Formats: sequence, C-alpha cells, structure tokens
Amino acid sequence: MKLHEIRDNEGANRTKKRVARGPGSGKGKMAGRGIKGQKSRSGVALGGYEGGQMPLYRRLPKRGFTAPNAKSFAVVNLGQIQGFIDAGKIDGKAELTEDALVASGLVRRKLDGIRLLAKGELKAGLTIVVTGASKAAVEAVEKAGGKVSLPAQAAAAE
Repeated sequence: MKLHEIRDNEGANRTKKRVARGPGSGKGKMAGRGIKGQKSRSGVALGGYEGGQMPLYRRLPKRGFTAPNAKSFAVVNLGQIQGFIDAGKIDGKAELTEDALVASGLVRRKLDGIRLLAKGELKAGLTIVVTGASKAAVEAVEKAGGKVSLPAQAAAAE
C-alpha cells in the first residue's frame, strides 16, 4: 500500500446536497421547500411560534444563575492515578505535578487547575501537587504514605 492508494471506506464520506443550484441538481428552483407557506420562507422558528399564544419558553420562569467568573477544574480520581502507575505511564517514585498528569495523558488539559478526588484506591506513596483536593482524597493519599501539597492554599496562608 502506498500513500496515494489510501482511501476512505466505501460510504464513509457523502457529498453535501447542493440545493438551489439549477434544475439538473434535482433540488433546483424551490430547493426542496415546496410552494409558498411559512416553511418555504427563511427565518422560521416553528418550534417557538404558537400562533399568538404565549410560547412555552416565555411561560416558564427563569431559574438559576451562571457565575461569569466561575472556575472549572479538571478532575482526577485516585483510582485513575493508581491505574496509570500500574500501566507504567506515571513514575510512582517522582513528584506528581499537574504538568506530569497532562504529559501522561491522564488529563487532557489543566483548565483552571486540577482537582484531586477520592474515588478509587491509591497504593503508592506519592507526593502530589495539584490546585485542589477533597479532604477524603488528602486523607487517602496520606494513609498510603504520600503527601498532597496545594500551592494555592500555601500562598493564601502566607
């Protein structure tokens, strides 16, 4: 097999239907929309229009609040870390930083930081440096003979 012989599987790619491009296309003139009527026109929101009645999305009350400055953390469980140590993707002896977690492929990206949670079991005594951790996760790591350091809390304490 050569590079120029590589093809997609049969039926994997379909060409886009080009509507309103003349009679030869089979979808010319009215582009498959039929004759007249609301659906033949642009800008139609049939899901939202109720014939003059107050639409459902306006009858229901607004709820909740989204904080514009909320931080989103990437989440890592202890069981995941142990699995990566067993697979040899993470060095069980070295200090485990956020960059090491990203490099190993356990976390795709750091976002606003990485938060450690206690799901699963950790057997290795690791020193873990992350942005945040639950109390249960910190206790589980210390029970396994490791240590969790949170640089943000250390900076706040100073």
